[in-house]
Amino acid sequence: MSVRLVFTVVLGLAAALFAGGPATAAGKPAPGSFTGYAFDTCEAPAQAVMDTWWQSSPYAGVGVYIGGSNRQCDQAELTAGWVKTQQRRGWHVLPLFVGPQASCSGYADRMSSSLAIAEQQGRQQAGLAIQAARSLGIKAKSTIYYDLEDYDIAPDDCRRAALSFVSGWTKALHSKKYRSGVYSNIAAAITSLDYADRVDHGHYTMPDDIWFAWANDHADVKTASWVRTDTWDDHARVHQYAVDTTESYGGYSLVMDADWVDTGAGSVAPRAKQLCRGVDVDLRAYPQLKVGKRGPAVEAAQCLLRRQHFSKAAISGRYDKKTVAAVKKAQKRLHEKATGKLTRTTWTALLARGSDPVLKVGSSGETVRRLQRALTASGTRTPVDGVYSTKTAKAVARFQRKSGLPATGVVTVAVWDAFLGRIG
Repeated sequence: MSVRLVFTVVLGLAAALFAGGPATAAGKPAPGSFTGYAFDTCEAPAQAVMDTWWQSSPYAGVGVYIGGSNRQCDQAELTAGWVKTQQRRGWHVLPLFVGPQASCSGYADRMSSSLAIAEQQGRQQAGLAIQAARSLGIKAKSTIYYDLEDYDIAPDDCRRAALSFVSGWTKALHSKKYRSGVYSNIAAAITSLDYADRVDHGHYTMPDDIWFAWANDHADVKTASWVRTDTWDDHARVHQYAVDTTESYGGYSLVMDADWVDTGAGSVAPRAKQLCRGVDVDLRAYPQLKVGKRGPAVEAAQCLLRRQHFSKAAISGRYDKKTVAAVKKAQKRLHEKATGKLTRTTWTALLARGSDPVLKVGSSGETVRRLQRALTASGTRTPVDGVYSTKTAKAVARFQRKSGLPATGVVTVAVWDAFLGRIG
């Protein structure tokens, strides 16, 4: 990994103000349940950078080095307050620890080639990592990833010692209720762990998660033939798919690695809340409605009008005079022409109306459902499942282009305003 962090302030911009609710709450286990993009750096970025990248970048996860003898960067920014702030913003923090390396590597601090000593060293390093994690407010049930840099897995003594080290690391973490992760080149420790798990299953204690470096530019967790065991198939993988790349968002550039994360239970939405009993508002399309229309779309409209306090009338499924009056009331509030007809723009605004948080790949929940309904009503159809997937991001980008906004695929206040007809 060994990534240098370079801040290049391209524009003299102030830190962007954070808007919206968090995807994770501060104090929860890291990284938590998440499927989406992350970046990792050696040095924790300044808060202005993190706030700007939250608003502008596709990333919702950040990997940071919390300690270890081979950590090659200062951590002026990394404090318990920094971690807490990122989690409150919505970032998923992935803690990395980089101590002794393989006995056959070229690093000054190396593990022993003795299997027993290497396992004990793994336990000791886990103790140091837990201490560092606790000092940063990273709680039990979090995953701490050990950075085991590239090494030759052919020498039997080197390979087996590294496996013993990881086994000790994992056992010690488990004893303190933390989860174990290992970062390495896919052809080094990851391949070695996979082989050992298949041919000598149970001899070594395997990590809970793997984080594999394979710069193939594919944002997924596919490992081809490198990993054949199914041990890490259930949301237990991180793929570093681009290395030492420079990206710039909102005037701040970083040299970083890009990752695709699938951890915990993945990004899943809680059970959908029923806005009105017996009424389905998740329609495949939201047609224009006027007096005389009947059916499920009318029921959905009446439900929305009631929920947003534009109507107190019963949900009848008939587009009657009371419905017309409620639609006119809504249109006036939304600064639209009060025709009483439920048009695409009125549907979109009604469906989008509410809070305006930042949403991106990995977000989930009722706000994402609200977004997906508004996208569909606007003519950019997308499944309403409550999970902000890459498909949702593409739909958002199409809507942004149509609205004259930068096609970032990230939902900001400007996107919510566009749904409500406040721009353009």
